[in-house]
Order: sequence, then C-alpha cells, then structure tokens
Amino acid sequence: MERLNRPRIDAADFRDVLGRFASGITVVAGLDDGEPVGFACQSFASLSLDPPLVMLAVGRTSTSWPRLQRTGRFCVNILAADQQATCAALGRSGPDKFTGVPWSVSDHGTVRIDGALATVDCRLADIREAGDHHIVTGEVLDLAARGDGRPLLYFRSRYATGTFCT
Repeated sequence: MERLNRPRIDAADFRDVLGRFASGITVVAGLDDGEPVGFACQSFASLSLDPPLVMLAVGRTSTSWPRLQRTGRFCVNILAADQQATCAALGRSGPDKFTGVPWSVSDHGTVRIDGALATVDCRLADIREAGDHHIVTGEVLDLAARGDGRPLLYFRSRYATGTFCT
C-alpha cells in the first residue's frame, strides 16, 4: 500500500479512539501435530454469504498463527461472557495455553472451546499482508450456535458483557 504524505497518527490516540468500538472476543484454534494451538482474537467479522466467508486479523508477530496456517484449517470460537479466563489463557504467549481450558476436536480437525456461544469451522482461503497484521479469509465449512447466552466483549481495553434489547 502506498504511503501518502499524511500527518502521523499517535498510537495511543489510535488505540483510545478505536477502543470505543466494542468488539466480540474469539479464540481461533486448531490442531498441529495433535496438539491444540490457538490465540485470542477480537478482529473477526463475517465477510460473505455466497460463498460463506469470514475474516480475521492476526498480528504478524503471532507464534500460534504459523502453526495454524500450516494445517489449513481453524475454528473461530465466539466466547461467552463467562469465558474471561479462557480469553486470558489464549491471549498470552508461550506454551500450555490450553491448560485448564476445556475443548474438543471437531469433525474438521479443529479445536472447539467448550461453552463458546458459537463455533465456525473454516478452511484457510487467503492471507494478505496489511501493516503489522495479516488479513486472513476463511471459507466456512461448518458452524454451530449453542442456546442463549451473552457475549464476551472488549471495550476501552477492558472486558465487558452485552445486554441487548430484543
């Protein structure tokens, strides 16, 4: 992407302003050599109905993403309000992120987090570089939603839970 002659945007201001956009929190997970691998991700969205596609942004410094990328498959687990500990475990760096996190293997060889509000199994469709992130597109292979529940949200650098009108 060509850089235009623009004023420099302060990183702290950028985080402060964009942190006012509440987002859901997901865990992107799969299996690498039979071991669970994954990371917490708040940059996730639906992309297309036909064909069904989702997208997510992954930091270029992620050590989990290259392992998932090799497998070509991943599951996006949309976390429930009571899964802050799961988010914290998968949001840290290092080994043993799944210690104490209940999960199961999907029919597609991905990792589904027990208690997630919804799961979206994907095949890796495309990766594009964008600044300090990769934009990942996943082709949806399967999806499921559990009963009612509240989402785990992130707002102004803190967890939040949603209360919605119906």
